[in-house]
Amino acid sequence: MIIRLALGWGAFIATLVAQPFLAAHLPTPALIAVLGAIVAVIIVCAFGVVVEAEHLAHRLGDPYGTLILTLSIVLIEVILISAVMLGPGEHATIARDSVMAVSMIILNLVVGVSLLIGGLRHRDVRANSTGVSTYLSLLVVLGTVAFALPGLIGEGGAYTAGQEIPIIILTVILYVAFLTRQMGAQRDDFKEVVSVGVTGAGVAPQGDDAVARQVKPERASVLAIISEHRSEVIARALVLVMTVIPIVLLSHDMAGLLDDGLDRAGAPIALSGILIAMIVFLPETLTAIRAAIGGEIQRVSNLCHGALVSTVGLTIPAVLVIGLFTGQTVILAENPTNLVLLGVTLLLTLTTFSGKRVTALHGAAHLMVFVLYGMTVFA
Repeated sequence: MIIRLALGWGAFIATLVAQPFLAAHLPTPALIAVLGAIVAVIIVCAFGVVVEAEHLAHRLGDPYGTLILTLSIVLIEVILISAVMLGPGEHATIARDSVMAVSMIILNLVVGVSLLIGGLRHRDVRANSTGVSTYLSLLVVLGTVAFALPGLIGEGGAYTAGQEIPIIILTVILYVAFLTRQMGAQRDDFKEVVSVGVTGAGVAPQGDDAVARQVKPERASVLAIISEHRSEVIARALVLVMTVIPIVLLSHDMAGLLDDGLDRAGAPIALSGILIAMIVFLPETLTAIRAAIGGEIQRVSNLCHGALVSTVGLTIPAVLVIGLFTGQTVILAENPTNLVLLGVTLLLTLTTFSGKRVTALHGAAHLMVFVLYGMTVFA
């Protein structure tokens, strides 16, 4: 914890001192070295954020704990995208490219690897179907608002100023309603489902009922837990914030160097968004895989599907607000190829999690869709 904080703040001070050199036209080897160092520090700090968020998650329990973890990760992503938008150069599509990359990485790569590992390790793993269905309902609407509608009613793939305001308000209202329900009346829909082979009467069920579905028993209320462990919760929350701040401060330098490096390499413009998504979600990817190894498939869903709902629900309003205040055009409309891949991904997610159990073959199908997405980026 102390090492991560020292590394993050030390790297920020170093970049502050070296600002005149960073502003100059660095040779390509030096550019790669500096960019790699900054990205490495950001990843280390991101792991620190996840560690503290995970401790809070275990202390508070689901869905509150997982929500803290997801919001911490999404906050980092919003910060990085905002830093790129506010940096030098034109970045009209950075939000679209980043959110699309996050969608493909989470829904196909992370879910695919998690289900493949979980399916090979456990014979009977299942998610809470109502919770997954809730996530998918929001993703269908938010995905339409983010990627399809701007190309149909907007101008040049971007919403007009008159359209942006109601889109921002409606998206925020929907997301707040989701959080309210998830933490309140529908919180049981997002809890882990456990399998039991015996009914409450002590008689083994037969046929399709051979495995009964139960949610884990109710924990103490979150307010009671916070009251009992106030010092620990406050301390970990402060450490989490102090670890996030260096990421915010370093992201501006990373954005400028990344833009310069990709331009020199002649790389596809969408690669910038993919790199941001990979940097941000690496810690959560490892968390989801650990949950799959333990057979906690609903936790995998909460981490992945919940993270994507938060990503779209927070990133789109944030970048539209930045566009309004800075006068930048925010192009969100996706090309037909990516829209097809997103539609296939959502349909595949529905079929994967609507069955009685998930298997390794479901994971393999998700991984294939991710490979197809990677092919389109470099096509």
